[in-house]
Amino acid sequence: MREAKIVRLTAWVRGRVQGVGFRWWTRSRALELGLVGSASNLADGRVEIVAEGSKQSCDKLLELLRSGVTPGRVDTVIERWSEPRGGLVGFVEK
Repeated sequence: MREAKIVRLTAWVRGRVQGVGFRWWTRSRALELGLVGSASNLADGRVEIVAEGSKQSCDKLLELLRSGVTPGRVDTVIERWSEPRGGLVGFVEK
């Protein structure tokens, strides 16, 4: 059995996503998927999510972010894929 490819997903979520429990919800989903990283409020009203883990788990998180069942309202999700940097422990709200 080959090892799952580890990737880094950075996603910027625009909509009504601050002050509605969105980062907490994202953290809970990420932990369920075995991901490490963070969810941070940005000054322009977006939330930035950095997640590292298997490509399959990151894809699932992205799917959940776009599902319409998040707290608040997600209008758009922009994603960027890159090589994992490591050094992340747990999943934190910033």
